Amino acid sequence: MKKTIIYDKAYNFAIRVVKTYKYLLNEKKEFVLSKQLLRCGTSIAANIAEANGGISKADFSNKISIAYKECLETKYWLSLLKDTEYIEKKAFNSLFDDADEIARILYTILKKRESE
Repeated sequence: MKKTIIYDKAYNFAIRVVKTYKYLLNEKKEFVLSKQLLRCGTSIAANIAEANGGISKADFSNKISIAYKECLETKYWLSLLKDTEYIEKKAFNSLFDDADEIARILYTILKKRESE
């Protein structure tokens, strides 16, 4: 698989999401919101991996678009977890900032592909 900076960032973010999920499950006994976060937060890197194996430019763009949308959804669940006091503001800020950076990079990739 072709490794890229965005893939590495998203993969490392996925690891943090898994650890956050485990914390929410074990320490906070939260089972619903945390599962949503796990699903979309780990999906970002998975879709980037699929994009890197895309068979066409359209296939690549489609998977990057999905990764971008999953990133936006992740930001939503993180905000909800913070506002319902399941995660502390410091942890939220760190995770949210990483998700925001990944989203900005993915958006830039999408816009660059559109102009090609």
